[in-house]
Amino acid sequence: MALFSALKKKSTLNAAIKQTVKARKDEGAKADQLFISSYQGYADVVKDDLVLADALYNWGFALLHQAKIKQAEESIKLYQDSIDKFRFCMLVEPNHLGSAIDGGVAYMDLARIKNVDVDHDDYNQAKISFENAERIQKGSAAYNLACIYSLRGQTEPCLEALELSMEFGSLPDTEDILNDADLAQVKDAQWFVEFMERVTAEPEPEVVDENAVVLDELGNVVKEKTKNERKNPEIEVDGVVYDVEGNVVRKTSGSEESTKTKPDVEVEDKSVSAESSSNKKVIEKAHTKD
Repeated sequence: MALFSALKKKSTLNAAIKQTVKARKDEGAKADQLFISSYQGYADVVKDDLVLADALYNWGFALLHQAKIKQAEESIKLYQDSIDKFRFCMLVEPNHLGSAIDGGVAYMDLARIKNVDVDHDDYNQAKISFENAERIQKGSAAYNLACIYSLRGQTEPCLEALELSMEFGSLPDTEDILNDADLAQVKDAQWFVEFMERVTAEPEPEVVDENAVVLDELGNVVKEKTKNERKNPEIEVDGVVYDVEGNVVRKTSGSEESTKTKPDVEVEDKSVSAESSSNKKVIEKAHTKD
């Protein structure tokens, strides 16, 4: 199977090369059509090569971070090189999330270095890259899109993107959000203040059901729910069960008189009193006969 795939790719590559040769000899629309067709052939050859995709991504990632520590002129060249690697990676593996996100980051960094307007094509390309990341995994680049919307003064889309980022757990740390220069235009807005209050709010305590069955990671029962488990403790005195408020819950069958101390709460149980009186009369009759 691997040999067949290799032969097929070789054939596709040869066809693309021939189309390029023909395109160079032609002009106008026909030449463009041949060039475009050859590009598709080259793309088919490298597509789904995961090793190549990972190599291209990590190469672009290294260039991106090297660009961050260089002076403007050299930095611009490195950013552009990193973008080229990310774009090539996306050609090989269209669903490569890392290249989609970091490609957008590289475009935004490049735009800042060049000090271009927020409507410049570098920002447009960054937005396209982040939207592609959202297509691959929802919420993954929502915060990045919020930054672009903020820079462009688009408050509603900015809030929606921030909400989406919070929903999918991709928000940066609170301090990073508050110090992000891309969000400077919206930081004083009431909706942003309210959003950050929700972000920093303490989560509600989790309600634990003490009688629930507890399972381990393999699905084995760690703790079983038993019939005797009750949320409120009970006290048994002389065969009568009381709750914490002193109310009679039930009587235990076959129980004998005991010397246990009764609960502090006074409990009046007519049925118990009646039974005790009856027993007293029987005892008195027995003594009379003797």
